[in-house]
Amino acid sequence: MSTILQIEPHSDLIARERQKSLMLRAWILSGLFFMALPGTLLGFSNLMAISTNHGLGALPAAWMEGHGHAQMFGWIGSFILGIGFYSQPARGRSAMRLPLLCFVLWTSGVAMRWSANIYGWHWRTLLPVSAGLELIAVLLFLSAASHHKLPKADGEKPKRSSMELWMVSVLLGTVGLAAAVTFNFIECLQLAIHGGLRSFPHALDQKYLVLLGWGFLVPVVWGFSARWLSAFLAIAKPNARVFRTALALDLVGVLCGVSGWSKPATILLAASAIAIGIALHLGERPHGLAKVQGIHPSFPSFIRIAYVWLIIAGTMSVWAAFADQHGGIWGASRHALTVGFAATMVFAVGPRILPHFAGVQGIFSKRLMFLSLLLLQVGCTLRVSSEPMAYEGIFAFAWKTLPISGMLELGGVLLFATNLALTLLLGRSAFAAMNATGHEAA
Repeated sequence: MSTILQIEPHSDLIARERQKSLMLRAWILSGLFFMALPGTLLGFSNLMAISTNHGLGALPAAWMEGHGHAQMFGWIGSFILGIGFYSQPARGRSAMRLPLLCFVLWTSGVAMRWSANIYGWHWRTLLPVSAGLELIAVLLFLSAASHHKLPKADGEKPKRSSMELWMVSVLLGTVGLAAAVTFNFIECLQLAIHGGLRSFPHALDQKYLVLLGWGFLVPVVWGFSARWLSAFLAIAKPNARVFRTALALDLVGVLCGVSGWSKPATILLAASAIAIGIALHLGERPHGLAKVQGIHPSFPSFIRIAYVWLIIAGTMSVWAAFADQHGGIWGASRHALTVGFAATMVFAVGPRILPHFAGVQGIFSKRLMFLSLLLLQVGCTLRVSSEPMAYEGIFAFAWKTLPISGMLELGGVLLFATNLALTLLLGRSAFAAMNATGHEAA
């Protein structure tokens, strides 16, 4: 009888962890789908049309928004929400219903938005409905997260304690996500009632992109960097004072950008990009060996390259605010942020943490991990260097290099998606080892 009593709690724990990991796999696979097909493939198609016409030409703005929405919400948003739900403690089977409900709402909303942008079928209905589903999913996620409290020891009195710095950054990014989905819902409703086109006006879209990129994406990545990189790269823990300065600069920069003050906004955002690199000690020598078990040993180099891209994105945005005439510099700056910084971080950190979270013992292929990162870097370098020269009429030959950059990035994305999908579908489950260990201990 005592043996049974020992086994049952362990079995229940494994069953709950297995449910959470399966739910996380669903979020990740959904994100990979939106990244590869509605996101990158559509972006490549858009880029080919732009290169052929030497400009946006007759390309609908809605197609550009459909590509961006699939990337930011369908891919990055799905990954973040999935990890967020996974990190929350599961209390019984009923606790899994909320993540499943949010998954259905979120993926349905992203798919509807992509369909409305691309095909225009009943877009006046689909745009606000899709935005409403995404908003509800985020509100449910925030509600679940607000009920998650750190456990206290028996007899310990509640006391006020400062939140860890990485949590502050992730919280700010989550607030940015909530603001972005609210903004999106209001503007989609306005378009449905009064708009003549199924895309945001250019000036409004610029503000929305600042909120999405620097208000949501950047603080979340900074937070997870502060949480993991000191251990992964064997570097010192973040400098709290400089980190807070970077967050403050970013927050004020986003507020200026949303208010339409692009020049001060870009200067503040560029300064925040430099400050965060200093705060994370990325330029200092490591004090030990980086943790690269199970992944490609180039991992530390690509992490640092990602933050170089962040500085490039910030400085190019300053250039764009003062000199852009045809959108090329703005486009290159956004590409450096979303692909150079964010995608590189996901391609590098994802193989390190996602298999573990999803209950798989390791990434499918280290070589595929390296090749996906290499193709992404070469493609992004070509894109960011060519786009200003082509759009601004500086160097006409740059129009011919843009499609090459797109093909390289598409190849990198497909390799990453394939590698991670094979990891989740074919990888050896860690729960078998947990079960064996548990039974042996019992």
